[in-house]
Amino acid sequence: MIKRFLITLLFLSFASGFAQEYSKLYHTYKAKYPEARQVILESHTDVSITIVDGELEIYQEVFEDILLLTSPSSYTVKESVTTSSFFELGKIEASTLVYKNGKYRPIKVEQFNEKENSGSSFYDDTKLLTFKYPSLAEGARKTLRYKEKIKNPRFLNSVLFASNHPIESKVYTLKVDNEVKLNFKKYNLEEVNITHTEKKSKGAILHQWKANGIEGLKLESGTPNIRYFIPHMIPIIESYTNDNKEIVLTKSPDDLYNWYYSLVKDINQESPSQEMVDLVNEITKGKDQNIDKVKAIYYWVQENIKYIAFEYALGGFVPREANNVFTKKYGDCKDNSSILFEMLKIAGLEGNLTWIGTRDVPYSYNELPTPAVDNHMILSYTEDDKTYYLDATGRYLAIDLPSAFIQGKEALIGKGEGNFEIKKVPIVSETKNKIIESTKLRLNKDLDLEGQGILTLSGYPKIDAFFNLERIKTKEQHTDFYKNSLQKGSNNFIIKDFKESNKYSYEKPLIVDYNFEINNYVQHFENEVYINLNLNTDLLNFKSQSERTYDREFEYKATLAYSNILEIPDNMQLDYIPENFSVNNPLFDIKINYEKKEDSLIYTLEILQKFILITPSQQTTLDQLLDKIQQQFKEVVVLKQNK
Repeated sequence: MIKRFLITLLFLSFASGFAQEYSKLYHTYKAKYPEARQVILESHTDVSITIVDGELEIYQEVFEDILLLTSPSSYTVKESVTTSSFFELGKIEASTLVYKNGKYRPIKVEQFNEKENSGSSFYDDTKLLTFKYPSLAEGARKTLRYKEKIKNPRFLNSVLFASNHPIESKVYTLKVDNEVKLNFKKYNLEEVNITHTEKKSKGAILHQWKANGIEGLKLESGTPNIRYFIPHMIPIIESYTNDNKEIVLTKSPDDLYNWYYSLVKDINQESPSQEMVDLVNEITKGKDQNIDKVKAIYYWVQENIKYIAFEYALGGFVPREANNVFTKKYGDCKDNSSILFEMLKIAGLEGNLTWIGTRDVPYSYNELPTPAVDNHMILSYTEDDKTYYLDATGRYLAIDLPSAFIQGKEALIGKGEGNFEIKKVPIVSETKNKIIESTKLRLNKDLDLEGQGILTLSGYPKIDAFFNLERIKTKEQHTDFYKNSLQKGSNNFIIKDFKESNKYSYEKPLIVDYNFEINNYVQHFENEVYINLNLNTDLLNFKSQSERTYDREFEYKATLAYSNILEIPDNMQLDYIPENFSVNNPLFDIKINYEKKEDSLIYTLEILQKFILITPSQQTTLDQLLDKIQQQFKEVVVLKQNK
């Protein structure tokens, strides 16, 4: 018994000693970052820019060392590195460092697999080199080192000084030939303590940025793209000198446009096919106004040319021939713009190829005149000083409704060699995006609510509905869609039948007439009946569930108007009507109104949502307002049964 106890004690002492030795690295960072899944111990990037035979030669070497603080998951095991015609991947090494017998021992990754990048890519033929770290366990480390050649000097990578994981050491080094002129665009760097050193040596300048102990970003739902708030820097090669001659790459929007124009100036040199000419003539026949011809062509392209994002090398910037797109009936954003441009030309109209960044891109053309400023192409058409932004990759977009994801963004409108204009796409007014619903309500003999409703959708809400309706395959799915969309009052809402008008129309609103009932919604006690006419409380979805750190983004502004007309039964009379309520501020105009008219009580809820982006302080103000609204939504109408 004593012997067994001594053996057990010896084993526990050994295990404790092993754990203590093991914990020297792991437990330090587990205590420092208790909520983190992993910590980036080192993140180093070294870039060299030299001039070789009159051309820029750019290499980049990346090294990462990551410590796992929790058990591995598919997220931590799988890894990928991007490669493309612009970024030529060289030697790559990856290993898992497993702690054993007092030291970390490497287990190399042996297999790397190349696959297509499934995400949308506007720039290039990006592929992913994927791999899995072997033998990962809590406390293990992942190391990755690779080298790549940057083949186009306009595409220097951004330098991110934060991650959703904490970073212990971040170092970015750039060694550049003296004959190369650089500019460094800095964003949100005040959030991180960064030191920058610059050393000059014979023929070169060495820049180095260092940051330590960077906390992981706590990401929130509904935030704009991470580049709006993450600390980062974008190095730009403005020009370089060779044989005493300055070669300008990108100092201003003029330089960026000139490069873009050089890539598109020779498209559609061949004559349009007779089939395309005949089609344009057919769909514009009898239309006297130019804008009506543009509509006919624009809507045809949206309906008939399928959007597929695919690029190769400069194909990420060069539209394909309109004849080719017309024959295949598919293309990416540039291809759709190309065929739209050519079809307008056949009709005797002029469109302008237009480069634009979606709302995911936070930069402007003047501050960052590089391809990083935009990621999309559309066609612009101007008539009577009004510019229409035609995105043929969309569907159901009326001619005066730009894609929701380019609202408020700058557009680089090409007008020929050396001639362009930068315009800002307007943010669509809340008065154009409407959700209007009107119901007539009555109490049946069981005091359940029955009613008829009319829903009218226009603008972006209508387009959202069309996208959902397109995916519906069965009658049951169709009914379920409207049951979920129209639900009001409680989960006992039942849609009995419905009828759609103007389905998939570009310019007319979608109208849905329906009949419904809501069982067990009305409350009653003795001779009093209690009805809450606030049947739709979706407004409360704007409330944040916790205090926010970052801005919150919404797809569009909107007008919401609900009216519920309650028929007062002959054997009842109104005993209590809630007070009216209204508020007006920069975020919302809200009005709740009750009005008795003859034998009915009319309830209306009108909402103007006047923002697509709100700051954390605005969200706090909004939450306080919604708390008041929530109390208003609890108000009930009281009916008394006649004796």
